[in-house]
Amino acid sequence: MEELAKEAGITVRTLRFYRERKLIPPPRREGRIAWYDEHHLARLRTIAALLERGHTLSGIADLATAFESGRDVGQLLGLAASETPSWSEEEPVRLTPEELADYFEGEVTAENLATALNLGYLATDGEEIIHISRRLLEVSAALVAQGVPLASVLAAGHRVREHTEALTRLFTDLVRAHLPDTEFGEAMARLRPLAKNVVEAELSMAMDRQVRAEREGSQRS
Repeated sequence: MEELAKEAGITVRTLRFYRERKLIPPPRREGRIAWYDEHHLARLRTIAALLERGHTLSGIADLATAFESGRDVGQLLGLAASETPSWSEEEPVRLTPEELADYFEGEVTAENLATALNLGYLATDGEEIIHISRRLLEVSAALVAQGVPLASVLAAGHRVREHTEALTRLFTDLVRAHLPDTEFGEAMARLRPLAKNVVEAELSMAMDRQVRAEREGSQRS
């Protein structure tokens, strides 16, 4: 314990307090000897970084609970943690808790983390955090930077997920009905860019219609 406290730059008393608050996992025990490792040190450095950003110890405890209740990246991908599905176009991103906090300044709460974990946007791999899609990460951060609360971004993401699942079923039905002799993965790979173009064009036109409707409504009033 003294060695760990020295490496982390804190007192043994502080370390004991963190253990009592369950901010760090218990050590591995061999008889009367307690062994701490790099994971404990990484957790202590994360706590220090979050405290510097203004998080309270109570909030940090909530964050730790949220992460420890989440799925790891292997469960999320259905693969080993170091692998990425060859059929996926999305690029997972590895982040430290500090880097995640930098993306969403002041918005990384236990509630938002739990929501992101439940949506499958985030997973854990040891002391690292995995965001399943660089594109989603950057778009989410851009929306928050524009003033949209992260909780609202995640709620919208949940609704988008429902609609995109329905769209995927629609295109899956097309493949099965009209390309029955083609291997499913190959057929979907050929259809994917076409389906994305259809959805993007329809979304663009729907936004155009909404803008026109809002302008016409403003002019009438």
